[in-house]
Amino acid sequence: MKKREKKELMWRRLDNSAKIFPLSSSRKYSSVFRISAVMKDKIVPRFLEKAVINALNKFNFFKVRLKKGFFWYYFEYNDKKIVIEEEKDYPCKYIDPNTNNDYLFKVTYFDRKINIDIFHSLTDGNSAIQFFKEIVYQYIEITYAKDFKDSLRTDKKFDFNIEDSYLKNYNKKVKNNIKSKRAYLLKGRKIPFDAIRATHQIIDLKKLKEIAKTNGATITQYLTAVLIKAIYLGNMKQKNANKPIKICVPVNLKKYFKSKTLSNFFSYITVGADTQKIDFNNFKDILELVKNDFNNLLKPEEITKTMSLNVKLGNNFFIRIIPLFLKQIFVRLSYLEIRKYTTTTFSNIGRIGIIAEYQKYIDQFLFLIAPERIEKIKCSTCSYEDKMFFTFTSILMKTNVEKEFKKILEENGINVEEESNGV
Repeated sequence: MKKREKKELMWRRLDNSAKIFPLSSSRKYSSVFRISAVMKDKIVPRFLEKAVINALNKFNFFKVRLKKGFFWYYFEYNDKKIVIEEEKDYPCKYIDPNTNNDYLFKVTYFDRKINIDIFHSLTDGNSAIQFFKEIVYQYIEITYAKDFKDSLRTDKKFDFNIEDSYLKNYNKKVKNNIKSKRAYLLKGRKIPFDAIRATHQIIDLKKLKEIAKTNGATITQYLTAVLIKAIYLGNMKQKNANKPIKICVPVNLKKYFKSKTLSNFFSYITVGADTQKIDFNNFKDILELVKNDFNNLLKPEEITKTMSLNVKLGNNFFIRIIPLFLKQIFVRLSYLEIRKYTTTTFSNIGRIGIIAEYQKYIDQFLFLIAPERIEKIKCSTCSYEDKMFFTFTSILMKTNVEKEFKKILEENGINVEEESNGV
């Protein structure tokens, strides 16, 4: 092993996005997302534990704990035993290092389902999928060993690195001339006892593609427009609010820059729909607005600008020299204000591709992100085979937004089934 690789295994800096999550997160704002695989058969815990150990041996990147420095947090190598438990809590909850052997991800199971909850400081959704797929592959090979006497997968080295791609690709000269106003925030009574409701809407992917294409839109654009209308009808209309509905859409920067990092490398765009400028009852108007925003904001120069402004803030000399305990106070106060500029977040990690011979053991995949006291509903989606799984994670008692979303899709000829965790 090279000296540099050995050093990186012992400790490493957090990437530009990762720095913020430990400073802003708490038990009420976990910054945790979940990926789940629903298998065809009931989970065998001892096989799952072995699968996670095997996957970790290939992805040493995830064998870390979070440590406090004087100015920033950093990652340190973690060689403790991995904890595998039956699922007992709500999804996307705060990961307590004291009960999880300091790991920043938690693997649980329930009946036929395997879950991985990941603290966002560790990685982003697209890189997490690679690690989770390895766990699922390992589990299938161990559980159905008779079917895999000759391995279908080679043991070649995975083609990735752990660089901070933000620092490598940002533009130091970019200037901030972005002006914005606060967003409409979802209203309603909260579910008691810090519970989280997860509602999964299973959408006919072929029909969704067809309808989106007919409207000259991508799937993400189409679903964003449906979400805006659902929020208006299900939560905003009766409040007579005049603030814009603003949807934050994460963007995978690996599609725009040459990067194979497992660290965080994402940015975002914010789509805004204002009651004073658009008829919320007219879906075509909403969709046209969304398409225009996507087309304008996803230009390479705009993506670079948004990403660079965030990097410049993190690299600001005065911020860097502030001690960690003061940074934490400053960031948490700032985040309370910043989050008021978004109604909700909608993250689409796209198609989860699985080797053909392994597909028969898997029923579906799910992707969930943690709601919190300001963004009380968050939305996420992934697709597997011929279905798309759109998930609402919510802390609101009423399910009006979820109902309107399903209704709008069905009115447009798209079949939707629904499942829930029963909260």
